[in-house]
Amino acid sequence: MTELFAVEDGSPDGAPLVLGNSLGTTVAVWDPLVPALAERHRLIRYDHRGHGQSPAPPGPYEIADLAADVIELLDRLEIATASYCGVSIGGMVGIWLAAHNPDRIERLVVCCSSAHMGPPSRWRERADAVREAGTVDVVADAIVERWLTPEFAAEHPGTHDGLRTMLASSPPDGYAECCGAIERMDLRPLLPGIAVPTLVIAGARDLAAPPPEHGQLIADGIPGARYELVDAAHLASVEQPQRVSQLILDHVDAEATG
Repeated sequence: MTELFAVEDGSPDGAPLVLGNSLGTTVAVWDPLVPALAERHRLIRYDHRGHGQSPAPPGPYEIADLAADVIELLDRLEIATASYCGVSIGGMVGIWLAAHNPDRIERLVVCCSSAHMGPPSRWRERADAVREAGTVDVVADAIVERWLTPEFAAEHPGTHDGLRTMLASSPPDGYAECCGAIERMDLRPLLPGIAVPTLVIAGARDLAAPPPEHGQLIADGIPGARYELVDAAHLASVEQPQRVSQLILDHVDAEATG
């Protein structure tokens, strides 16, 4: 396990809500959602191992390793149970947590993610390119183009450029090892056994994880899961922060009313 870098917002007495980032991003990717989510919750944002300010231990990494890091974080913060929301690789971690640690996860939100994101060669080639160049910058332009719809990127150049800088600044070794974790990942067999109340959010224009093959598959596989489409690309939480915030709150706060 790795001691993750984490940031807390909101009231320490609020119900804990943990946010897991997408591949190549940091806690800052959640900034647009923090005001709404922190108003009701003890909000915990963290950087995956090999990302941002978290350590980058030697690989290989597996999704199980990233999930174990979250359990260590909960233990360190003395949090017995929490709701968890993850986007992209963060959602993959959430699926693993809900399947293997249901006693620690109250409610799950999986956003613009996948249970199996092939082909494996795609991730191997990306990891190899980053390792060879020694920087994530070599793949940054192609990736950010899939994160946002063209019109949003054109209307919000600061957001687009900020995301690109964040991605390009990602530690190359950590990024490549997380690519390897996705390359070897297949969470589909876990879905039917998940009993944690789950919301799946998909970007209707997500080219990285097209909804029918990814979001819909997760929602169909988890018993009782709710499925919501949002008009956005892969980082729906960035393009539609108000809509996504409300969906998250409606789901994680539903427990209070049964």
